[in-house]
Amino acid sequence: MKLVYTGKTKDVYDLGNGNYLLQFKDDATGTDGVFDPGSNTVGLTIEGAGRAGLRLTKYFFEVLQKNGIPTHYIDADIDKATMTVKAATVFGKGLEVICRYRAVGSFLRRYGAYVEEGQPLDAFVEITLKDDERQDPPITEDALDMLGILSKSEYQVLKDLTRRISGLVKDELAKKGIELYDIKFEFGRVGENREIVLIDEISGGNMRAYQDGQYIPPLELERIVLEA
Repeated sequence: MKLVYTGKTKDVYDLGNGNYLLQFKDDATGTDGVFDPGSNTVGLTIEGAGRAGLRLTKYFFEVLQKNGIPTHYIDADIDKATMTVKAATVFGKGLEVICRYRAVGSFLRRYGAYVEEGQPLDAFVEITLKDDERQDPPITEDALDMLGILSKSEYQVLKDLTRRISGLVKDELAKKGIELYDIKFEFGRVGENREIVLIDEISGGNMRAYQDGQYIPPLELERIVLEA
């Protein structure tokens, strides 16, 4: 295996056979020891977070597979905290796609003059550039097209996939009495036909979820969702 990328919460290895290995870590994004899925920095280490994130990711990716949603997922080894995935290329230098059901986080910080905290949103989709130096700026459909990052037709595919995936995750959480406030995804292109697929992970570190009005931390979310 060859290490090709060291990320905040996982490392990426080239397996040499066309596939890649993601090594999940216990590091979590946040500031001053407080977890924040929208943060650009590693703020804390949570023992067991890597395996918990992988267990939830495996669960949700397999739900998506059953529903015909294209992903880069091949298989996972929970004990080793690793996931084998198909090779994928990202859009530009990377995009993050957020689906919002309630006004919290950066959405509330930006638009607080027009919304109240926790106000319902209709599966609002927004895209930001992965750019730590510039604090992951939001970008519009027109700008993505003009800059050659994503065509307008690809944008629609991305938006539709985001809403479909978010809806499936939301429904799965609702079975456990959990409400999804927002969730963050990454997408890429795979294969010769450059199919747009979901990549990276779906875990507590990528979403804000609440139960009885209380935020659920990532490890607790994994426990609730996967308990028998």
